[in-house]
Amino acid sequence: MNFYDQIFDNNRRWAASKKAGDQHFFEQLAQSQSPEILYIGCSDSRVSAEEMTGIHPGEMFVHRNVGNIIPSTDPNSAAVIDYAIKHLRVKHVVVCGHYNCGGVKAAMQAKDMGILNPWLRNIRDVYRLHKEELNAIADEEEKYKRLVELNVQEQCINVIKTAALQKAYLQQGFPSVHGWVFDLHSGELIDLHIDFESILSEIRQIYDLGSGMMQEPSE
Repeated sequence: MNFYDQIFDNNRRWAASKKAGDQHFFEQLAQSQSPEILYIGCSDSRVSAEEMTGIHPGEMFVHRNVGNIIPSTDPNSAAVIDYAIKHLRVKHVVVCGHYNCGGVKAAMQAKDMGILNPWLRNIRDVYRLHKEELNAIADEEEKYKRLVELNVQEQCINVIKTAALQKAYLQQGFPSVHGWVFDLHSGELIDLHIDFESILSEIRQIYDLGSGMMQEPSE
């Protein structure tokens, strides 16, 4: 059996095992979803959001792209964030990067990457914002790892800049935003302990979209 056909064989086995454990599993799965978390991660094939977190189907809404980036000009990620916050009413938004990220490594290279250039520019902008800290790191591997972390931090800030997040948090007190890094060498998730409240307060001094939308027009 070739690799492609093996996928369908695996699926039949998986479905059968789920039914054996709970004959109503798929009936319940088909009814609705009420995830607690919006997970924004990298498309890397080695990083499976559900497997590494132990989350069950229906508990996490997932969006993935190269380098776990949230650009202000990307309607795809904007639609995911808007839907997750407004309609699914998630309690947490997680941006998760990972060490050994090919997208971050490519962004560190002085090289024309073709169609990837405008996308990787978002990571290169992160380097520009933190160049003094990064250039002070002599070890290239440590510099690479630190850029992974800083990229997660900056993408968390990009999420906090959105109107959907600001308005929902002012109205409901959630969702909060978290930054994680997955270590491929150890299998461990690392919480970067992003100071969400402090960042939100600072961001609103310039990107205040939530409170203005909620105000009634003056007479």
